[in-house]
Amino acid sequence: MPESGASRAQQERTHISTTGTGTAEPGTATGTGTTDRKTDRTGKADPADRTDGAAAGAAGPPPGSPAATGAARRTGLLVTLVLGGLTALPPLSMDMYLPALPAVTESLQAPAATVQLTLTACLTGMALGQLVVGPMSDRWGRRGPLLLGMIVYVVATAICVFAPTAELLIGFRLLQGLAGAAGIVIARAVVRDMYDGVEMAKFFSTLMLISGVAPIVAPLIGGQVLRFTDWRGVFAVLTLVGLVLTLVVWKWLHETLPPQDRHTGGIGDTLRTMRGLLADRVFTGYMIAGSLAFAGLFAYVSASPFVMQEIYGASPQTFSLLFGINSIGLVAVGQINGKLLVGRVSLDKVLAFGLSAIVLAATALLLMTSGVFGDVGLVPVATGLFVLMSAMGLAAPNTNAQALMRTKHAAGSASALLGTSSFLIGAVASPLVGIAGEDTAVPMALVQLVCGVGALACFLGMCRPWQRTSPTS
Repeated sequence: MPESGASRAQQERTHISTTGTGTAEPGTATGTGTTDRKTDRTGKADPADRTDGAAAGAAGPPPGSPAATGAARRTGLLVTLVLGGLTALPPLSMDMYLPALPAVTESLQAPAATVQLTLTACLTGMALGQLVVGPMSDRWGRRGPLLLGMIVYVVATAICVFAPTAELLIGFRLLQGLAGAAGIVIARAVVRDMYDGVEMAKFFSTLMLISGVAPIVAPLIGGQVLRFTDWRGVFAVLTLVGLVLTLVVWKWLHETLPPQDRHTGGIGDTLRTMRGLLADRVFTGYMIAGSLAFAGLFAYVSASPFVMQEIYGASPQTFSLLFGINSIGLVAVGQINGKLLVGRVSLDKVLAFGLSAIVLAATALLLMTSGVFGDVGLVPVATGLFVLMSAMGLAAPNTNAQALMRTKHAAGSASALLGTSSFLIGAVASPLVGIAGEDTAVPMALVQLVCGVGALACFLGMCRPWQRTSPTS
């Protein structure tokens, strides 16, 4: 039987040494007396296989039989929904709360600037929490740290319901973000445990469908909740969502990191692991390229309400429609990437096209907003933003997949670095869009162009895809 592209990629790819004992190949243990993980014909690890060895020798339908195929399909769908829910939880935590900000200001009798810190605290927690939870999952496995993070998330969110002051709300929103980061970082690590090569890129594109829809529906859900209760009810709903996800993870998401593949060192070993990851030029190139592209997305989210409504005259309803269309473009292109392109076109070629499209769209936006073409109006600017947002559907999943394919035995730490880098660079880019005041959209377009050019330069200069010959490059 011929090998799949994912299997060949597993055999040919050289991974980073994270323990100081030399490189390791996928499917080989870092310890002694271990065996390869079971994979199916596509190179995927069977998501129903309990990698802790407890299920070894258990009776089941013969591999390849209709019963086994159906069970694998159902299990794969369930894992997709669980990981998608974990990925969607952070945007739900951030965006469901947005319609309630004025009510929080009035209820807690706090300045608007202070209440805005509740958003900053949650975002900061999500960024920094990944640096903690990712290495924890490499040492103790994925399931334990994830369940711990979800339990803390539920408790912190429940306390937010009863927060009597803005200061306490800020503190527990920080804790909520720190704990919620477990879902983001471990979901990516679980994907890396289960898949390799083109299959991993396909799965990331599927997750983008869920994570792309979540920011669209979150404010709508928050607005509907506020029709029946006050802002505290939003946190009550988030508590319920977190509790359901915790129960689902506890019941259906099995451990995906075998004991023999876990790290046993302390903080020093974790720091050495991350230093080893950052020392790998190609991994760091993908990480920075993906983070800069994500910063362009942050710039859009921060500036688009002001740019479209105040400068180009869109009504709130028109803005909501355009925002939704752009999000649909991102999700649709992500699905085209996963369903049609991955496996037929190399990931690096698709990534190069996506980053180039971002640069071209940002260049057009800068020319339009700076008046080179005169007063262009809303439609051309909205079109440029649609192209830029849609191209993100090619950039995000492929940078993640290519970076994580180099880090089989440090997926948690690698996922932490990817997530933290994206959040921090995005947080730096967001305030820059308003640096020139409220009468021009040039800063938004300029930030997007700088981020796009920087991402493409990092990809070409650091990843150097023409020097690598693996099937997925």
